[in-house]
Amino acid sequence: MKQKTEQDAYLTLAALCAQAEHCQHEMLEKMRRWELPDDAQSRVMQRLVSERYVDDERYAQAFVNDKIRYNKWGRRKVEQALWQKHIDEDIRQRVLGSVPDEEYLSVLKPLLKQKRKTTKADSDYALNQKLLRFAMARGFTFDVIRQCLDVDEEPEED
Repeated sequence: MKQKTEQDAYLTLAALCAQAEHCQHEMLEKMRRWELPDDAQSRVMQRLVSERYVDDERYAQAFVNDKIRYNKWGRRKVEQALWQKHIDEDIRQRVLGSVPDEEYLSVLKPLLKQKRKTTKADSDYALNQKLLRFAMARGFTFDVIRQCLDVDEEPEED
């Protein structure tokens, strides 16, 4: 592969960022793969940030919304994914803190309802344990899971 120049790298990354949100870590990884010198990487990165092509907070907001709504992930799994993308702790906490518990509940309730239909267990206790493990693997917190399981159990008692 031909070595990219600093200008080529900037233009390629700017075009990429114009199409979708990307974080600084992703851009730096691309430049490392292109074997761009470190000083050129920092100049390109600074230019992308100053021209608002790359904004980690904006990226985190979009990432969190997408992962909760479309991938049906819970807070913990989203937080871990943001950590892997090297998003600052304060940005992670601010963005995740802005998501109300009701949003997690609205995602988890139908997920558990569907899972309950397809899960086989000998007792209600065993079924709830399986549902609890399923929801925890999706990254939901115990408090949110407990609220959903309590709600799911109530209509069945009638």
